[in-house]
Amino acid sequence: MARINVGVLASGRGTDFQSLVDAKSRGELDVNLAVLICNVPGAPVIDRAGTAGVPAVVIDHRSYGKDREAFEREVVRVLREKRVDLVVFAGFMRLVTPYFVREFPQRIVNIHPSLLPAFPGARAQADAIAWGAKVSGCTIHLVDESVDGGPVILQKAVPILDDDTPDTLAARILEQEHVFLPLAVRLFAEGRLHIEGRRVRIDARGIRIPPMA
Repeated sequence: MARINVGVLASGRGTDFQSLVDAKSRGELDVNLAVLICNVPGAPVIDRAGTAGVPAVVIDHRSYGKDREAFEREVVRVLREKRVDLVVFAGFMRLVTPYFVREFPQRIVNIHPSLLPAFPGARAQADAIAWGAKVSGCTIHLVDESVDGGPVILQKAVPILDDDTPDTLAARILEQEHVFLPLAVRLFAEGRLHIEGRRVRIDARGIRIPPMA
């Protein structure tokens, strides 16, 4: 199977992007990281891309005002230019429009810091603690036109401790994101994901899937 081109969209520190770079360096992920697109000028992820030798393109969403689709059209132009097969949202802090989803149907992967469908949205860790939940975690899922509602690829449970704050819980969830995001990208790249409606079946023959509980 030919090596796929992956385009990563990120907005901040870039630790999830770094997890892909590191997995590739370890020989655990055989993909071409074709481009990093960042919507925040000066974000640390841009330097990470430079260190890793991944082309980085900054497209400041603020330049487009409230015209989300105009911003997305420029992003899509770059992704097409780089012949991207899979788009990965790695800490990309923007909601996308149906236009963007239709450009890459079932080929956009996102990370969310909860066990979806519980606690969607931008305050997942704080919402889980406020609710009194005993378990949270991370979800790697395909992006559809809903908010955090696409078919689930992988999930990893993380217990919520009595003294947790949103920051401490987020840090422990992030550790698991760094394990499961590269794995999800590998599963896609190797053609191991089979989508049946809302269910994503995984062909795990010859590969170890870490415990998700």
